[in-house]
Amino acid sequence: MTTRPIVSGLGGVVSSGHPLVSMAAMRMLLSGGNAFDAATAAGFAAAVVEPTASYSLCSECVAMVHDARSDQNVVLSGQGSAPALATIDTFAKNGFPRIPTGPGPNAHLSFTVPGAVDAYLTLLETFGTRTIVEVLAPAVEYAEQGFPMYEYMHRILSIRETRTQFALYPPGGEAVFYPDGRAPRVGERFRQPALAGTLKNLVAAGAQSGADRLAGIRAVRERFYCGDIAATIGACSQKWGGLLRTADLAGYRAQFEPPLAISFAGFEILGQSAWTQAPVVMQALGMLETFDLKAMGHNTCRYVHTVTEALKLAFADRERYYGDSPDVPLAELLSPTYLKKRAALIRPDRAMREAPPSGEVAGRGRPTAAAQPSAPSPAMDPSSAHAKDGTTHIACIDRDGNIIALTPSGGVFRKSVFCPELGCTLSTRSEMFSLEAGHPNALAPGKRPRTTLISYLICERGRPLATVGCPGGDDQGQADLQMILNMLVFGMNPQQAVEAPRFATETLVDSFWPHSYEPGLLSVEPGLPEPTRSELRALGHTIRVVGACGIGAVVTRCAPDTRVLSAGADPRRPTYALAF
Repeated sequence: MTTRPIVSGLGGVVSSGHPLVSMAAMRMLLSGGNAFDAATAAGFAAAVVEPTASYSLCSECVAMVHDARSDQNVVLSGQGSAPALATIDTFAKNGFPRIPTGPGPNAHLSFTVPGAVDAYLTLLETFGTRTIVEVLAPAVEYAEQGFPMYEYMHRILSIRETRTQFALYPPGGEAVFYPDGRAPRVGERFRQPALAGTLKNLVAAGAQSGADRLAGIRAVRERFYCGDIAATIGACSQKWGGLLRTADLAGYRAQFEPPLAISFAGFEILGQSAWTQAPVVMQALGMLETFDLKAMGHNTCRYVHTVTEALKLAFADRERYYGDSPDVPLAELLSPTYLKKRAALIRPDRAMREAPPSGEVAGRGRPTAAAQPSAPSPAMDPSSAHAKDGTTHIACIDRDGNIIALTPSGGVFRKSVFCPELGCTLSTRSEMFSLEAGHPNALAPGKRPRTTLISYLICERGRPLATVGCPGGDDQGQADLQMILNMLVFGMNPQQAVEAPRFATETLVDSFWPHSYEPGLLSVEPGLPEPTRSELRALGHTIRVVGACGIGAVVTRCAPDTRVLSAGADPRRPTYALAF
């Protein structure tokens, strides 16, 4: 049983983090646009409707794309890069062992170049059919005319750290998000005039080109990355002592890349490469292929334990080997022989209490223990939401079989700097870089940080079948893995796969500042029954019950025989699916 019905249709399906975002996408589909028009409209709309989902117009995104016309699967990288002034020496001279960010007064030191806007423009330019003015229309309406405040957004605005961070970089978003000194009540109309102005400036640039669709897209790119908007972004950074400059935006372009792939249970799982954490899922799947998961039973003690231990081993490799570097030994890390050796380290009767050593790859020296955080993690306000609770996800399939799974993120209110002239925050994704020279994820100008943002495309005999995506920091891959297994091993439909109780190991170094490390800890959702938790404790797991392990998950599916399109939407957030 599920708390929501699965949503199905024949003409198109979309699922996202909020009903209005899904409606922005559906407007494109109903007007004759394709999945890529829909995702672009939804991406811009989400920057307005979901600013408390750790997502800003000046942030980043990654996507898996299937273009039906060319039968091509590609990765879209809209992950922003490090500024030209951002070097290891810069931070070393100032006594920083890791790149800092908020909460606190050092948020400006971790800015990255905004990548999401160019990713949307590149997607629309390459695969879309609508004009930039058309796809921006819902976002402009939501910002200018407003939308009803909803419970999740109100709750995040009520976190003390949000207003505290605004106060460190005054005026921040105080006047926008706390009119009359308080957050708008649930149901009250909420407007964002400055953000509406930024979006209307993009519309004006696009409209100047008349009926020339591609010229309009180029004009918007020019204004955002080389014009007055870029200048405003650069000035905001400089005002607070940040390293990001206007010139950094001028040199940025989103890019398409071939996907990484692994086979599992007769299916192909496609995702991003090691400049993200996507290979964690692929490595875990390769290890889990050696076990009879179905015989274990869904979410039994043995099953949860085995999946958790595989994830610990994969995260150890992530910490040592992953990064935006050509030197990542992906062929070795994903080879069946290597993964079988790693799987053999999983003991059925005992949990790994510490992060295990990374695997040994030929020519890479001796295996090393997973890196430890450089500084102790500060005590957190228990009312504050963890970074992994943020982000959003958008997925769409149209009647022609075009598919996209898009994860945008960046600019968390309690961690970043709000630019009142733009009406949004800047991304602080540089916090994910290492300052260890020679590491694949070592900071360098123009380089992408090893982002947590990921999404997956599942294919059967080369034919796209489903998408999987879930916000949640380091929980993203863990939730995605469980949803993939829910469908491919246990035969769940998209809504069942999304709603099933999840778990997440904390035996890893958190990707976000201050890079906490909680060895032996296994977070579980309340839906995992107490007898199972007791059995897990007996194996050596320290159990912590949390509200969600990944929040805002989305699964879409295209039935290969009937071409029925369906979607699941996560009740842990106001995620919403629509179909026609």
